[in-house]
Amino acid sequence: MAQANSDDRTNEWFVPSFGPLKLRVLIGLLFLPYTSMVLAYTVIGSMLAQTIHWDRVVAILLIYFLALGIGAHALDALGSKNIKPWGHVFSVNQLRILATFSLIAAYGIGIYYMLVHTPLLWLIAIPEGFFVLAYNLEWFKGRFHSDGWFALSWGSLPVLGGYILQTNQISLAALLVGAAMGFLSLVEIKASRPYKALKRARTLDRVDKDRAQAQTLESILKSISLGVILLGVGMAVWRGWA
Repeated sequence: MAQANSDDRTNEWFVPSFGPLKLRVLIGLLFLPYTSMVLAYTVIGSMLAQTIHWDRVVAILLIYFLALGIGAHALDALGSKNIKPWGHVFSVNQLRILATFSLIAAYGIGIYYMLVHTPLLWLIAIPEGFFVLAYNLEWFKGRFHSDGWFALSWGSLPVLGGYILQTNQISLAALLVGAAMGFLSLVEIKASRPYKALKRARTLDRVDKDRAQAQTLESILKSISLGVILLGVGMAVWRGWA
C-alpha cells in the first residue's frame, strides 16, 4: 500500500505555515502548546503557596522554558534514532549547542535559588536533570521513554517545583495537585502518540478514516493544552488580584 505521508512535522497545527523554513522548524522544535502546558504546571504549583514571590514565578518559568522548551526538545531531536520529524534543518552540533547552553542557563538560575533561598528544590532539580537526558536521549534502551515517566517528569514534578521554589516545603495539597496534573499529562501523551502515528503512516486506502481520527486526537490535544494554560493563567490572575 502506498504511503501518503512522511515523518515531516512542519505541517503540524502548532508550526507556522509561513516564513523561512529554519524559523518554522525552530518554532516547531519548541512544541509551544505542550511546553506552555508544563509552564502552566509550574505556575499552578506556585499559586498554591500562601505567600507568592513573583520573582520566583518568573524564575521557574524561565527554568522550564530553557530546560524543557529548548534543551529537552533539542535533545529529543538528537535522540530520535529512526524518526527525524524536523529533518536535518539543524545540524547535530547546532542541536548540541542549543541543548547545552539552555540547560546550563536553566540550572544556573535554579542553583542560585537553591543556594540562597530554597535548597529543597534539589529534590526536583536532580530527577528532572536525569529525565531530561534519559527520556529524550532514550538511555537504558528507552526504558524511561514511556508515558508514565513522561507524566511524572513533565506533569507532576513541575507542579512540585513551582511550589517548592515558593515555600521550600512539600505539602499534601501540592502532592495531590501534582498527581492531578500528572494524569492530565498522561492524557496528553496518550493522545499524542497515536496522533503522531496517524500523521506518519496514513495509507491511501484509509486516508479518510485516518484523517478523521487524527482530527479528533488533534482536537483533544488542542483542548487539553489550552485548558491547562488557561488554568495556570487564571490562578495567577486570581492570586495577583487577591
